[in-house]
Amino acid sequence: MTSQDPTTAQGSTPVVELVGAGFAYEDGPAVLSGVDFAVAEGRAIALLGRNGSGKTTLLRLLSGGLRCGSGSLRLDGAEVAYDRRGLTRLRTTVQLVVQDPDDQLFAASVAQDVSFGPMNLGLPEEEVRLRVSEALEALDIVALADRPTHLLSYGQRKRAAIAGAVAMRPRVLIMDEPTAGLDPHGQERLLDALRRLREGGTTVVMATHDVDLALRWADEAAVLAPSGLHTGPVADLLADDALLAAARLRRPWGTAVARLLRAHGLLGAGAAEPRTPEELDAFTGALVTE
Repeated sequence: MTSQDPTTAQGSTPVVELVGAGFAYEDGPAVLSGVDFAVAEGRAIALLGRNGSGKTTLLRLLSGGLRCGSGSLRLDGAEVAYDRRGLTRLRTTVQLVVQDPDDQLFAASVAQDVSFGPMNLGLPEEEVRLRVSEALEALDIVALADRPTHLLSYGQRKRAAIAGAVAMRPRVLIMDEPTAGLDPHGQERLLDALRRLREGGTTVVMATHDVDLALRWADEAAVLAPSGLHTGPVADLLADDALLAAARLRRPWGTAVARLLRAHGLLGAGAAEPRTPEELDAFTGALVTE
């Protein structure tokens, strides 16, 4: 198992951290064992692995939805207590958005759904309204505030579900396959919303099968393989062919292009690698004008 030390990398204690964590469902084999996973402030982390590798289980452990069978969950360096007070503190710091928005949305309108979490915190009505307004604006769905949730498109439901988590003003937002089922335009709108959240100081962890998205979007990657959880800079991990094969992940498009450019002497050591077709167009255009 490989890992980096976010305390060293970021100069501070991780916001939330699994230490030696293991979990098995009732009457089943261990899904995760001995997992160390730390989420440092201000990072964008992509969690990758094949189906059944334990990604969703890891996210639920990290957010307190499941309790570690072994090891521990820590918040700001202190072990989380799974009582009312401890879980409330965790869930005002870490919010999980599940893959299917229909598992999360339940209120009659978007604004009512987004207000549910803040209202449960017992906040004053004015503060609840402010949080709902901020969350709707952050996800670019202000116009949908009064729309019945059952009349939303799939992409709109995704963003409404995320807005409900954002209204809790978490320091860490965890999402399970947030771009699954979205068309390219819907993906771009969601990524724009996530960029705004990150600019506002939110740390984002995203489970995804999309290695191209991970390479383009994330600072760091966490790859679940049979040998354990491997963490590090996203470009380094997604250039590790042996790790990708073990995790049953394909090589990202951007990594393949960068290797080709280097093989032909067109990309120097340490030069920024094009990670999207648009960046490749800009790169080749610059070569032509030189």
